[in-house]
This record gives sequence, structure tokens and C-alpha cells, in this order.
Amino acid sequence: MLSKSQARLFFWVGTIMFSGVFLWLTVDTIAKVPDQTHEKNMTAAVIRGKHIFDKNNCMGCHTIMGEGAYYAPELTKTYERRGEAWLKVFLPDPEAMYPNARRMVKYKFSEQDISDLIAFFKWVGEMDLNGFPADPPLKQSTTAPNTTANTAGTSASASSTLVAAPAVYGQLCSACHQIGGSGGSVGPALDTVGQKYEQAWFKDWLKDPQAIRPGTTMPKLPLSDSDIDALATYLAAQQ
Repeated sequence: MLSKSQARLFFWVGTIMFSGVFLWLTVDTIAKVPDQTHEKNMTAAVIRGKHIFDKNNCMGCHTIMGEGAYYAPELTKTYERRGEAWLKVFLPDPEAMYPNARRMVKYKFSEQDISDLIAFFKWVGEMDLNGFPADPPLKQSTTAPNTTANTAGTSASASSTLVAAPAVYGQLCSACHQIGGSGGSVGPALDTVGQKYEQAWFKDWLKDPQAIRPGTTMPKLPLSDSDIDALATYLAAQQ
């Protein structure tokens, strides 16, 4: 049983000690902010992108760094998940990428606005947030060739050559399509699409889907000639 004087001493010593610990942790945290946020990479474009993000009240629907609303997807790692190419297509017209599946407002962003927003998302995504947000448990796709049984009961490869997916496939196409069970489900799966169409058809389709099939929900993507060639080769190999 403590006396009054001992209790008073215990209170003051404990208060002063834990206040000191709290102040030390606060100073230590603030000192680490410039390095963890990569403050040196905060360009004028990043600042403009942050102002655009705030001006349009994006946090009214989205969260970023854990703050905001939970109606729409979390945006802390949106640059890492989607990439610059996808964001350049999505931000001007969200519904064009996901017809009748997205409720995001179509803002009147200029090309400069979009570039600044992407710079902001890239900067946020590169912050050291101590493991936040956690990586989602995504299903990994396989690159094993299709096989068919021969008359001797052994397996033979249905495709002698494996074609690696070009980078643009992961940046744009996989947002809507699946191969090997990995990707989006807005558009049809592409596992055996090479059995239906030839490489030349894919080139024409990717250049202008509406010209091939008027009314299709497939958007016209900003693909370079080299992107189209690489994608056509890859899709034609999906047997």
C-alpha cells in the first residue's frame, strides 16, 4: 500500500517518463518522414496532381494511404497495380474501360491533368508505408503449354513454342481479360483465342475494334504499332 507521498511520486515519475518516450517517438517519426515519403521526388507535377485529387474530392469515394471513403477502390498502389498506360486510358473515360460496370464520374481532365495525377499516384505508391497496404493474394497464372493425349497414352505439346506476354498485356489487357485464370472478368477469357482468329485479324481488331465489330464494348486503346504486333503474336499463340 503506497502512502500519499509515494503515490504522488509514482504518478509524476510515470507521467514524465512516458511523456518523454512519447515525445521521443514523435520526433523520431517526423525525422523519418522525408526519407520514407521520398520528399526529394515531389516534383511540381506531383503537387499539381495532389491539388487535382483534392479539388475533385476523390477521397469522397476512394481511400489513399488508408484515409478516405470505402465506396471505390483503394488508390495507394494504383500506379503499381495498373501502370501508366492503363491510367491514361481509364482516367479520361472510366466507363469506356468497363462498360456499364463503373460508376466513376467522367471528369473533364486535360492531358496535363491526367499526367499530373499519374505523377501523384506514382509518388504515393513509392512511399515506404511500413508494408501498407498488404499485397493481395492474387492467383498466379501459369505458362505451361496446352497438352493433348496421343494414341500411345503419352502427352504431346499442342504448341511447340511458348510466347511470353508483352508488358502492355499486363498493363492494359489483363484488367478485363483472363489467361490461365489470372486477370479481370469484364471481357471474355483468352486462353484459346488463337484457335478462333489468326494473327492478322488480331492486328486489325486491336487497331480499331469498332471498325471490325460496331457496337462492341472493347475500347480503342492507345497502342503503338509495336504494341499491336506483340499482342497479336501473343494472342495468336493462345491455343
